[in-house]
Amino acid sequence: SIGDNSIVGAGAVVTKNVVPNTVVAGNPAREIRTL
Repeated sequence: SIGDNSIVGAGAVVTKNVVPNTVVAGNPAREIRTL
């Protein structure tokens, strides 16, 4: 699932849950920044 206030970059391949208030991007999606 995608957490509240999370941002997923264009083209990101999400294979795990995204925690709230984070920015993820890449292939596979990795945490880039915490908001």
